[in-house]
Amino acid sequence: MAAPVLRCCCPGKRWALACIDRGSRHGRGAPPGSWFCGKRGQRSVVQQLLSAAQKLRKGEREWTAVVGLEIHAQISSNSKLFSASKVHFAAPPNSLVSFFDASLPGTLPVLNRRCVEAAVMTGLALNCHINKKSLFDRKHYFYADLPAGYQITQQRLPIAVNGSLVYSVCAGKKQNQVISKTVRIKQIQLEQDSGKTLHDDLRSQTLIDLNRAGVGLLEVVLEPDMSCGEEAATAVRELQLILQALGTSQANMAEGQLRVDANISVHHPGEPLGVRTEVKNLNSARFLAKAIDYEIQRQINELENGGEILNETRSFDYKLGCTVPMRDKEGKQDYRFIPEPNLPPLVLYDSASLPANADPQQVINIDQIREQLPELPSVTREKLVQQYGMLPEHSLTLLNEVGLLEFFQNVIKETRAEPKKVTSWVLNTFLGFLKQQNLAVSESPVTPSALAELLNLLDRKAISSAAAKQVFEELWRNEGKTPAQIVSEKQLELMQDQEALEQLCHAMMEEHPQVVMDMKKGNPRAINKLIGLVRKATVNRADPTVIKEILEKQLSSRNVSGPSDGHRSGACET
Repeated sequence: MAAPVLRCCCPGKRWALACIDRGSRHGRGAPPGSWFCGKRGQRSVVQQLLSAAQKLRKGEREWTAVVGLEIHAQISSNSKLFSASKVHFAAPPNSLVSFFDASLPGTLPVLNRRCVEAAVMTGLALNCHINKKSLFDRKHYFYADLPAGYQITQQRLPIAVNGSLVYSVCAGKKQNQVISKTVRIKQIQLEQDSGKTLHDDLRSQTLIDLNRAGVGLLEVVLEPDMSCGEEAATAVRELQLILQALGTSQANMAEGQLRVDANISVHHPGEPLGVRTEVKNLNSARFLAKAIDYEIQRQINELENGGEILNETRSFDYKLGCTVPMRDKEGKQDYRFIPEPNLPPLVLYDSASLPANADPQQVINIDQIREQLPELPSVTREKLVQQYGMLPEHSLTLLNEVGLLEFFQNVIKETRAEPKKVTSWVLNTFLGFLKQQNLAVSESPVTPSALAELLNLLDRKAISSAAAKQVFEELWRNEGKTPAQIVSEKQLELMQDQEALEQLCHAMMEEHPQVVMDMKKGNPRAINKLIGLVRKATVNRADPTVIKEILEKQLSSRNVSGPSDGHRSGACET
């Protein structure tokens, strides 16, 4: 077991975690790794250590990390893969279990058509070759939550192979460069899920819930084409968006509908791949990135100190921020794969091979499913860029945040403001408030209609930008009030009396002759100072643009008319 040791790196600042575990063969123990989750926008200590480790220093060699993923997505279906039992999250324990799910003698599997269609649709969306003939196998292993003692899967001949997943990452100092990357997909296979084991430490009991046993899964196996946690997390998020767009999986990681196993190794460039470790059952993109980055650094530290990496399965402890050993894989486990005797080969057709008199309910046509493919996230992003003129990185954010695209589109429908202004408000102000309070879009106290009304007020110059931000803060705090009501209560309307504003500007110029002189000399800060003084006098109810226009006009008239009357009378007396 891992022996976590906490030591204080900087009193009063943070704690760093050193994990010494049996995942390393080193006489002195593994060198301590550290993990610190900094503020938003800051790199974690592990990321900083990884970056430092990857830079060549005198007498040291460069390291390369290799990351591959196995992703299990629960298929959106009313019933399980081989039985008529319902699929429902958080149902009472063992309330959704058929005789087949419990593996009672004499029960036989009946393949769910919906699950097959979901697998074909997912394969097509991921550029896979769909096998017209695929086979089912039994994978034998013993778990208490696997009643049959084997899992029905597709090891030898899966339903889809040789695909690709294109995802985009933001790079550059300002994260404004979008780089497209591609990871190869080895295969997609249909398989059963297992039940759930619940450990009751209080009563020293282990309880079994078979509600999940037999639920249909899509296992998507990604080739080891990634090199860090950020790439892996971004690829998984893109796959999640695709599955949700297709409707083949809800892919809700919080409910266990999308689980990831990561295979990680490090090696020197030009040398054979290193021994890999597997980190199991990661159910959060953030934890996935952290686990991979930690494991990469742990392996580099161990090898640089003369240790050896074990071929083992590890888990990620999100509380401690490190991976810990589960079981070793030194001896290759024999799953004793055999053909599933109770299921014939799964045969699919395309329009060319479809039998003439085939019953549409009894066959699955690949071409027909291809025609039903919906718009994929990559196409949606391109449309956003073309239709609204937004930057590619903005389209990425709109799709990556759950519900944000729908919110943006609803605001666009109800406002006359320019799309660029809507984009700025949604991505900067609205999303900033959400992240500050760790809320989802669906939990926002500000509705699309309220934001649209606020932007309409701003668009017709009824309020200033500063007042608009003040109104938004009030909307966030006082749910139920409209922007117009807040503007009226707080008296935030812009001054519409042009003559009064001109008199105020004139008075400010008279009171600050030195600032006026600086303006005449071309000092750009001088006019900003006067604008600030006028706005302060109007309690921010004057439009800065209008103030600037009036000040420039009055300065121009002063230059034309020459010195003031007071100066001329003084000259005559002299």
